[in-house]
Amino acid sequence: MRVATDIGGTFTDLVYVDQNGKVGIAKTHTTPPNFEKGVVDVIEKSEIDQKAIKTFIHGTTVIINALTERKGAKTALITTKGFRDVLEIARGNRPDLFNVRYQKPAPFVDRYLRREVDERLDHNGNVITPFDQDQVKEIVNYFQKEGVEAIAVAYLHAYNNPQHEKETVQLIKELWPEVAVTASHEVTKEWREYERTSTVILNSYVKPTAASYVDRLNNKLLENDADSHNYIMQSNGGTTTFDQAKQTPINMVESGPVAGIYGSAVLGEMIGEENIIAFDIGGTTAKCSLINKGEVKVSTDYYIEKNQRSAGYPIKVPVVDIVEIGNGGGSIAWIDEGGSLKVGPQSAGAVPGPVAYGQGGTEPTTTDANLITGRLSPENFDYTVDLDHVKKAIDEKVSNRFGLSTEEGALGIIRIANSNMLNALKLISVRKGYNPKEFTLVAFGGGGSMHAPALAQDLGVKKVVVPVASSVFSAWGMLMTDLRHDYIQTYIKRLNEIDLEGLNEEWTTLEDQATKQYEEEDVTTDRVLFTRFADMRYLGQEHTVKVPVPEGELSKESIEEVIRRFHELHEKNFTFKLEEAQTEIVNLHLTAFGRVQKPELQKLARSSDNLEVALKETRSVFYEEEGWLETDVFHRELLSPGMKVVGPAIIEEPSATTVLYPGQTLTVDVYGNLIIDTGVE
Repeated sequence: MRVATDIGGTFTDLVYVDQNGKVGIAKTHTTPPNFEKGVVDVIEKSEIDQKAIKTFIHGTTVIINALTERKGAKTALITTKGFRDVLEIARGNRPDLFNVRYQKPAPFVDRYLRREVDERLDHNGNVITPFDQDQVKEIVNYFQKEGVEAIAVAYLHAYNNPQHEKETVQLIKELWPEVAVTASHEVTKEWREYERTSTVILNSYVKPTAASYVDRLNNKLLENDADSHNYIMQSNGGTTTFDQAKQTPINMVESGPVAGIYGSAVLGEMIGEENIIAFDIGGTTAKCSLINKGEVKVSTDYYIEKNQRSAGYPIKVPVVDIVEIGNGGGSIAWIDEGGSLKVGPQSAGAVPGPVAYGQGGTEPTTTDANLITGRLSPENFDYTVDLDHVKKAIDEKVSNRFGLSTEEGALGIIRIANSNMLNALKLISVRKGYNPKEFTLVAFGGGGSMHAPALAQDLGVKKVVVPVASSVFSAWGMLMTDLRHDYIQTYIKRLNEIDLEGLNEEWTTLEDQATKQYEEEDVTTDRVLFTRFADMRYLGQEHTVKVPVPEGELSKESIEEVIRRFHELHEKNFTFKLEEAQTEIVNLHLTAFGRVQKPELQKLARSSDNLEVALKETRSVFYEEEGWLETDVFHRELLSPGMKVVGPAIIEEPSATTVLYPGQTLTVDVYGNLIIDTGVE
């Protein structure tokens, strides 16, 4: 049996596939701060035989939570003499250009905990100043007195020659075995001093938290007699072992969300849709990503807390290109100082949750608004719902402020939430030069199918797909992913004078490194697959374009093909190409997949042609333009392949609801996915 669990801000999800291909799901409330309890709770709720678990895959928000809530370890930095202030200097590209009061984000390491060592390499990795071990001994003694819990080591040009960093880490482990320590080359071998230093500091900052969490989770699994191969989802869309996750936990910064993106790509391949907009609405956030021609975009230009007023903090590890906003089912509606209605980013979360939960929540949320407008049914909640209490909260906080009826106030909350989500969808589509009409929207998460039909109409998307087990689709996506490791090495060479022998040796070194790592993870070489890329640019440019590189030994003809691909991709990204200009490689990027056996989706048997068998009830639902409409409500589990539903209609399942608007039609495909024609021409 293969089992995947995904911790979200509000719910913890589980999907399992048994030896017969049967898919089962379960969902419980997330249990902060002891998140592993929620995992055990959802396993118990699923009633699976834990001894039968062969593969266990986990996605978690523990790392991003530790960063955003500043609940990591007390961290110190050891760096090259003269570079302790690289964190303060950062970059000059201020997001709020004309704000004279602008302040750079405060570093995660205070200046008194940033210490320098006499050592220096040139850009080729040659030693200019030898490494002074005695200084490190003094620094470690100082850090011990200051109560430091984690140390980051980042030396100049260590991406080219990590020898001094290795010696430093070895010395620290001898002097102080208990402290968590990370060197920059262990996390990234890509250049850019500030970004590399920021990445290794953030890895050290969350390392004790990650180790503690992974160990607690592993112990819980062992207590329940689970003898499984355990993996954790990474931000690059692949999985890694528990042990590796404890060493470089920064690779889990977007652990949960990216699984749904890869799941969408797999689903798109199954149903013949290669252009996908993956859209995930959970209890706390909404996330979206664009998949063009079946390709999920992965980048190392990732930031946390970056917005219009803050430059954020760079993390130079491979992360799926994803846009995330603070809008979900638990997002709180509030009135700002100017008297305008806002929704999010504050969330009621799992505790106390929306007002409808009756667990002490007093602020109206998107979930409460969907309940009042008839889109959600009180009987689908885990708690007894006091509708009068929910109406009172919406009236007091929203409707009475604007002289509206209760349902109009609730609809206002929904429309504001939809507007926020629409902006996010535009960021990854229209604003990057893609026409939404050429894409299919895959909607998942607890709230995805409820909001997607309306958003698709506004965005101009013709088709929406609501997958089977949509509310736990990110966990399903984990079952469909392979092991994955990315190896990025800065290697600056002009292509017109490239040394082919040296270039081929670099690729071989990276592939040998990947093979060795997979051997340590008990993955045989016949299951390892390599994909090559080169980050390239025109001579004199600053930033790069990622170009696919042919496999095997590269020849002169191969290089000409790479240059041709670069010109094409540069024109696509920046609308021009300079075919006479010199080109150069900046980074070599090897992606190594460790292929795992994936479950095959079973086709649903066609049980009936009569739609009436799936009809649950008819109830009034409040729509944006039409007001209250008598709307048929259907049980999703009773819908058969080939059935067709005409809007307005509601499709209900235990943990998700699909809202079909007037003029839209829905059909059920052979797998049980809901295919919605949005009515867009």
